[in-house]
Amino acid sequence: MIAEAGSFALILALALSILQVVLSAAGRMRRSPALAGAGEGAALAAFVAVAIAFAALMHAFVISDFSVSNVAANSHTQKPLLYRVAGTWGSHEGSMLLWCLALTGFGAAAAGLGQSLPRGLRASTVAAQGVLGTVFLAYTVFASNPLTRLAQPPAEGRSLNPLLQDPALAVHPPFLYFGYVGMSVVFSLAVGALIEGKIDAAWAKWVRPWTLAAWSFLTIGITLGSFWAYYELGWGGWWFWDPVENASFMPWLVATALLHSAIVTEKRGALAGWTLFLALAAFTFSMLGAFLVRSGVLTSVHAFAVDPTRGVLLLMILGVTSGLAFALFAWRAPKLGPGGLFAPISRESALVLNNILLAAATVTVLLGTLYPLIRDAMTGEAISVGPPYFNLTFTPLMAALLILLPAGPLLAWKRGDARGVIQRLWLAVLIAGGAGVLAIALVSPKKALGAMGVALGAWLVAGALVEIAERTRLFRATARESLRRFVGLPRGAWGMTLAHMGLGIFVLGAVFETTWKLETAEALPIGGDLNIGAYHVTLDDVRPVEGPNFDADRATLTVTRAGQPVCTAHPEQRLFTTGGQTTSEVGLCYRGASHIYLVLGERRDGEGKPKWLVRAYWNPWASLIFIGPVIMALGGFVSLTDRRLRLGVGRRRERVA
Repeated sequence: MIAEAGSFALILALALSILQVVLSAAGRMRRSPALAGAGEGAALAAFVAVAIAFAALMHAFVISDFSVSNVAANSHTQKPLLYRVAGTWGSHEGSMLLWCLALTGFGAAAAGLGQSLPRGLRASTVAAQGVLGTVFLAYTVFASNPLTRLAQPPAEGRSLNPLLQDPALAVHPPFLYFGYVGMSVVFSLAVGALIEGKIDAAWAKWVRPWTLAAWSFLTIGITLGSFWAYYELGWGGWWFWDPVENASFMPWLVATALLHSAIVTEKRGALAGWTLFLALAAFTFSMLGAFLVRSGVLTSVHAFAVDPTRGVLLLMILGVTSGLAFALFAWRAPKLGPGGLFAPISRESALVLNNILLAAATVTVLLGTLYPLIRDAMTGEAISVGPPYFNLTFTPLMAALLILLPAGPLLAWKRGDARGVIQRLWLAVLIAGGAGVLAIALVSPKKALGAMGVALGAWLVAGALVEIAERTRLFRATARESLRRFVGLPRGAWGMTLAHMGLGIFVLGAVFETTWKLETAEALPIGGDLNIGAYHVTLDDVRPVEGPNFDADRATLTVTRAGQPVCTAHPEQRLFTTGGQTTSEVGLCYRGASHIYLVLGERRDGEGKPKWLVRAYWNPWASLIFIGPVIMALGGFVSLTDRRLRLGVGRRRERVA
């Protein structure tokens, strides 16, 4: 009965979302606070109904109720509890229910927290959010219902994809979806503003916290996915320009541009049309990612294996919702005012250039992702676009953006002083140059591009610190005055500094790992060894072990340096008895921020002793690749605690006045 109750709750949520649209639209047209308030109540009720359906599905997974088709296809009684819970969103149907949960949740939050918005804009926004909830709930109910019963349930399920049975990937989808779907509120705010015909600094102020929250969640979600690919796939790397990776990266790039563009609209009233366009584009790219992952057009370890029919339905949802929104934008945009004027050298100009580079980078990723699909559809010729293309097109754009980044916060609004900014950044220039020279002198004189990347990462970190020093007037005022300024800095400033610093830390890790990594592979007998850089790896033993739902060959590898023990690693080759799939479990040895990365390959039986293929990697500073984005996301959450970014502050001040 619990599954039936969940199915009923899901259908009820669809009805409530339709009611949300009707009541909110009626409240807007009739200027009736009662009808608009009823629409907001319907938004909250729709979220509660979807939460009940989600809880019912999770219950079915936890108790292994194989009469539910989704549970039978994606769970198994031998699977650990964590992965039975994660199985709730580990399939196409379950992930769409998670999408709807996040969508209605953000809709309820927008309705509940948007009391400071003008009534017309609030009603239009809630109605637009209700439209999104209606179309995705209708898709879930009629095409991807995760609570469908089986007439003849099996005695045992088929289990979840073994690659997804991992702690990082268990929590990766919720964070990713909170980021994806969080953009829906920004989308709805943009549609509401276009309906109202008023785009001003106050609207940009309301957009920023929603964008910042979604951006922070998306940053964590992408980082978790990258970390999972790094240590679970056994390929030795952390980013492969996989189409599904790109599908999550494009909304992140657009959201980053939106964050910076909204600042210009809020502070100077400029770029209103462009900010609106980005607000619509951010969620459009999120929907594009949902289509790419679930349509069956991509071959990827990340993609859901789904029939093309449901992919066509998702494409229709994408086309209708984004098409109508951009049509409204095309109708209303010419009527928007030009906004404030500013000089070529100013903070506004720096943010405009930031947006141009981010937009160009997004277009290059979009072309690299979709071109193989378009080419295959038109000519039947299958091609792949890999790292060489992205290194040639994306990397120069990002390098230019990162070079300019520290100067932006130091420029004045409307008219800046370029010479003064250069004078204030001289220490950052010195630190960056010194870091690049040290990289050439101490690491490898043949890696000039790598040294330039190290200098760029140091430039970002030092530039962020210089910006804080300027705000506190360090060494230019008394120590007491600098301390007072330091303590009194707004949290938004700290959040920006953390985000820029985290980006610099990520660049340092990515450059070092990419430029100076070492790898080797050998077939070793028991007692055999190989060298990786300054480290010596010995295969001590390989023995069978039994897991909760798999059998494995577990190796014992001893790592030494100059005869001294460093660590012992236990990489595995796992065979999941249900489904017969084989996966690798990587052995990682942490050496400060660097990793010794060990993979056990297949057994080779030949003359003499059996051998196992052992692959070893030396990944210098690899931890920074994942620490940097976490610091960036932390900066986003710190900024959200700034009272200037809380919805309603301005309205309360107006009431007091």
